[in-house]
Amino acid sequence: MSLFVHFERDEFACKETGENLIEDQFIHRLDELRERCGFPFVITSGYRSPDHTIEAAKVTPGQHTTGRAADIAVNGGVQRYTLLREAFDMGFSGIGVHKDFIHVDERMSQPVSWPY
Repeated sequence: MSLFVHFERDEFACKETGENLIEDQFIHRLDELRERCGFPFVITSGYRSPDHTIEAAKVTPGQHTTGRAADIAVNGGVQRYTLLREAFDMGFSGIGVHKDFIHVDERMSQPVSWPY
């Protein structure tokens, strides 16, 4: 039996190392976001090990290494807008916008948003 409504912990494992330090509370927040949006989410990136190729290339590992970040696939402008509106309303503090996905995170610094 899953602790979560819409997700399984395995969906958030690092694609390169298999490590999975995603935080339960963060998944619960994604469950709420999914409910508010009213459409299924595909997680394209959850937890990333600091050894993951993308993170290892950075001067400082990014938000995915904290266990409080995910990239969610979107299909078109309506899904993108809905997800963005709900993520902002819920107070996610990091929101990145790509044509194919939305990044959400719970960073401890000042809230930010950016395009890819």
